[in-house]
Amino acid sequence: MDIGWVLIAELLALGATVGFLAGLLGIGGGMMMVPVMTLLLSQRGVESGHAVKMAIATSMATILFTSLSSVRAHHRLGAVRWQLAATLSPGIVIGGLAAGAGAFAVLKGQGLALFFAIFIGWSALRMLRDRKPRPGRQLPGRTGQTAVGAAIGFVSGLLGAGGAFLSVPFMTWCNVPVRQAVGTSAALGFPIAAASTLGYAISGWRLPSALPGAVGYFYLPALFVVSLASISLAPLGARTAQRIDVRWLKRLFAVMLLGLAATMLHKAWAG
Repeated sequence: MDIGWVLIAELLALGATVGFLAGLLGIGGGMMMVPVMTLLLSQRGVESGHAVKMAIATSMATILFTSLSSVRAHHRLGAVRWQLAATLSPGIVIGGLAAGAGAFAVLKGQGLALFFAIFIGWSALRMLRDRKPRPGRQLPGRTGQTAVGAAIGFVSGLLGAGGAFLSVPFMTWCNVPVRQAVGTSAALGFPIAAASTLGYAISGWRLPSALPGAVGYFYLPALFVVSLASISLAPLGARTAQRIDVRWLKRLFAVMLLGLAATMLHKAWAG
């Protein structure tokens, strides 16, 4: 399968950046990959609305691999609260399947692009504000955590993101230390990705190939190349997160996310 050296180089750079940011901030995989992948697919002749859906599905599928590499590094550093991850996961699986197998197929690509832009912008503004949680606030009980997990899984399934843009703010809002929130979020990435990817496969298995290397909503060359690069860099990002103050990096990343939100908003408007 000849996909061209230029595209391979672009995908390697994207995967390396995505992997490092996923390990460093517990956020950034899908948020960065979806707009860039949408642009790459559109440049290769894929209809704009369908390119958005392919970018979302392919992005989420890469998280299957990136999350395993990232969570392994965070676990070694003692930053994963496994009991919390286990309580949130059932709701996440339900929400991810409902999004991937149901709502994702029904919504138009332009609608997803608009939804994506709004949530990226919201996440970026939260990063810039960096509000501190109220002292004494605790995590909700098991039922509440299941409901929160379902919401995280559903929204993540629509956006092709690993859920950290919701799970990290939720956990820090409940006074979970930020490094534990990032590590636990990395552990949640796998069930989010597994449920949503299965949903995309169910809803898109009859679709004709949009370009060579595409199967349903998935663009396999991007899946393989980005996954390989991101797996290599995620542990470095996780180790770096434990050693530095990442607040200024989050602000810089937030500004970049606002730019990506504007790009996706333009896509939705143009569509």
